[in-house]
Amino acid sequence: MDEPLHSVMTMPTERRPGCPFDPPAELVDARRRAPITRLTHIGGRPGWLITGYELVRSVLADPRFSSRKELINLGDFEVPPPPPGEFLLTDDPQHGRYRKPLVGKFTARRMRQLTARVEQVTADCLDAMAQAGPSVDLVTAFAKPIPVMIICELLGVPYQDRDSFQEQIDTFMNGEPDEAELVAAYTATQEYLAGLVAAKRAHPTDDVLSDLLDGDLTDEELQGVALVLLAAGFDTTANMLSLGTFALLRNPAQLAALRADPGLTDGAVEELLRYLTVAKSFMRTALVDAEVGGQLVKAGTTVVLSYNTANRDPERFTDPHVLDLARQEGGHLAFGHGVHQCLGAQLARIEMRVALPALFDRFPTLRLAVPAEEVRLRPEIADIYGVKSLPVTWDE
Repeated sequence: MDEPLHSVMTMPTERRPGCPFDPPAELVDARRRAPITRLTHIGGRPGWLITGYELVRSVLADPRFSSRKELINLGDFEVPPPPPGEFLLTDDPQHGRYRKPLVGKFTARRMRQLTARVEQVTADCLDAMAQAGPSVDLVTAFAKPIPVMIICELLGVPYQDRDSFQEQIDTFMNGEPDEAELVAAYTATQEYLAGLVAAKRAHPTDDVLSDLLDGDLTDEELQGVALVLLAAGFDTTANMLSLGTFALLRNPAQLAALRADPGLTDGAVEELLRYLTVAKSFMRTALVDAEVGGQLVKAGTTVVLSYNTANRDPERFTDPHVLDLARQEGGHLAFGHGVHQCLGAQLARIEMRVALPALFDRFPTLRLAVPAEEVRLRPEIADIYGVKSLPVTWDE
């Protein structure tokens, strides 16, 4: 088998100054050289980086590659298995046991039925922005409240608990707190969810978590499932709403086209998902020796799948580094692919399709309140990319 053109690299962690929407230049360069590249993991163990669209997609659908957390092989240390119920880092049959009861709760039809509620929550946020403005942090005033309200309602989190719950999830997902803060926030979240599951056992209500009580999942497993749904249903969409707004404000011609033609909305959401790819990468571990792109990936080797370069692959997308809301090429990997494809994809789409046009309709003069280079971004080491704060203003 051929040696890859780019023989050894470590995972890049910085984006180029002035290019907040583009993947790190080293990743783009690696994809340009070859779709699969040798990689040195953070723990020193050799692995592979896969940056090309077709190879990323093929590995995501390949049963020879495992999602199991405890098989991740980055260095001379053991990675513990995920807690019960946290199904993102498991394989079938365990993965299917956790996921199957949820599939019917997140169908496209059921998510469309939520549209009116998403519209109301969005309108409430916009009303609050108007009262607080004409300058706000869009992250806290708009991007976070909408998805956290919807996912908490779906899972039956009491209204009075949602602000503190959002703060806890923020703390252990933003990639920056020190270890003590992270552990404290994670522990508090787990304790809260344990109490929530117990409350649903005692008094079921009309929500997804209560519906799951009819199955064979233990309370500890239900707690883990709830954590995955809350974290994924909140953090990814919140960052797409804020980073998507930032991208549109930095591309005024595209924003003008969206304002002029509401029929562009669905395609615009898909293009923003492709262009921004806030869930940047995932890992898989080879269960057996496997050939990928002409290279031998040995059993036990962990590969990094770079979603953001796959979604910028010129062999799949025309002018991939251009934001084009009228783009006709579909099939992006922002929600993954295969059995682990994002369960909440349709919910995220509904929230973005409702919230982004409503924001720009309500505030047609919306603009950044600080120079673009002063917008505070999440560190590349965070699981989900985005902005930490997005100061905006408008004409009253």
